[in-house]
Amino acid sequence: MASPSATSVHDFAVKDARGNDVDLSTYKGKVLLIVNVASQCGLTNSNYTELSQLYEKYKDQGFEILAFPCNQFGAQEPGSNEEIVEFACTRFKAEYPIFDKVDVNGDKAAPIYKFLKSSKGGLFGDSIKWNFSKFLVDKDGKVVDRYAPTTSPFSIEKDIKKLLGVA
Repeated sequence: MASPSATSVHDFAVKDARGNDVDLSTYKGKVLLIVNVASQCGLTNSNYTELSQLYEKYKDQGFEILAFPCNQFGAQEPGSNEEIVEFACTRFKAEYPIFDKVDVNGDKAAPIYKFLKSSKGGLFGDSIKWNFSKFLVDKDGKVVDRYAPTTSPFSIEKDIKKLLGVA
């Protein structure tokens, strides 16, 4: 939920995988990487592996990954929230928050995704084209960059470090 005048991701509240409300303002002062994830995608192994490693490396320096499962691309995220969390946490040791399954495109797109897309249109306009599209958000909740599904999380590390102020 957010007002139409939302100016940052901190203006939104979302549901976590257990259905609890999470106010994204709790992430003020952190650098965020917001990703739409899927368990059965060709990009799953590399993305989840690299995301977990980046998170491990920078979580104590103010970095957070927000993962939003989405089943809009090839029905590659068919599981329940519980199954998705178990998959990510067991198989890939994901320690970052995994939220409620959302739509990222169309009339039912989650408000946070409408905001992300309007902040940084991609190569194809506003649509998210596939699983593992990534949005980099600064400490003030402003979207600073958008990366394609095929962009390796490791290749974003220099941008993350810059926003964190880490040499």
